[in-house]
Amino acid sequence: MNETRVRSARRRRIGTVTIHDVAARAGVSVATVSRVLNGKQLVRPETADHVLTAARSLRFVPNIAARTLSIRRSQTIGIVLPDVHGEFFSEVIRGVDVAARKAGYHILVSGSHSDPGEMLEVLEAMRGRVDGLVVMAPDVALSALSSSRAIDLPLVLLNTADDAHDAITIDNYGGARTMIRHLAQLGHTRIAFIKGPDQNADARERLRGYRQAMRAVSGGERIEIHGDFTEHSGYEAAMQIASIGERGADVSSAHRVPSGRDVRSPRPTAIFAANDSMAVGVLSALADRGVAVPAEMSVVGFDDIPIARYVAPPLTTIRVDIAELGRRAFALLSESLGEGRRARRQECISTTLVVRKSCAAPQPQAKKRRRS
Repeated sequence: MNETRVRSARRRRIGTVTIHDVAARAGVSVATVSRVLNGKQLVRPETADHVLTAARSLRFVPNIAARTLSIRRSQTIGIVLPDVHGEFFSEVIRGVDVAARKAGYHILVSGSHSDPGEMLEVLEAMRGRVDGLVVMAPDVALSALSSSRAIDLPLVLLNTADDAHDAITIDNYGGARTMIRHLAQLGHTRIAFIKGPDQNADARERLRGYRQAMRAVSGGERIEIHGDFTEHSGYEAAMQIASIGERGADVSSAHRVPSGRDVRSPRPTAIFAANDSMAVGVLSALADRGVAVPAEMSVVGFDDIPIARYVAPPLTTIRVDIAELGRRAFALLSESLGEGRRARRQECISTTLVVRKSCAAPQPQAKKRRRS
């Protein structure tokens, strides 16, 4: 028995099977085994079949670290999100993961907490460990993002428009306008809007769509309340809105347009939350205040996260195919991994109105009761 076969037998006795063992079993060189396992088209089909049979018989498991060094690929995609908590982010991760696994890739996920410093730390930590990046950074200035060396990797941005990189955005502006038109058609004119964070690109576009659409509402009155995309901020904002019209009501964080009107004037007949998480908080607050939805106040959201159809009442919202956002991000990234340099692409995910039971036409008796 030659020296190679002796070493192979010794390794098998201690439970470790390597590429050398596969080569010895198949009677070919280590280089040939490597080419077969890495999918190279330089080996005759019969030889490749022989190598794969040997690998299966030995129950060979490739050494991922060694394979990464040899082919300079980790078969891993990095996903960086503002947060990893919440249904929206979970759906994005699921969409990327499903597409990635079908293509033989794994994912590495981290959150930046919408902090430029943490974003750079995360990107640097992923450098050398991933083949490409999917980055959602609607809160982070692109100038901060571009200072990372990890940007040399193939990169797809989510919800951030940037001509220098592939990017996928959501039609936030159009979705918000569609929702306001729907509420106006039902007869609502006093429509409160709970905003997202000021620094968030999605939030800014949804606010812009709300303001633009309200200009076309005859007798329309804008009431804007600060929020931060969390359930708690939706709850607090709804408590303020529900108190409009009451004596001593504190609406200090509300901004009413046009200005100069009495903040104790009749409260809105509809609340449009800039995302579904805040809308869930709104429903909870109104239930605590004894305000019937939609009989006394309609509530609508944005995103159509999975829980939206199961709350009581089921939420009318603007649907974003969130998992599709993740799938398309991976598809765009995989093109860069395969083709190298090409023209940058900008894509936009369309939105659709989903009508459920949380909104209805304003009730005349409710208006009359608030005027009395």
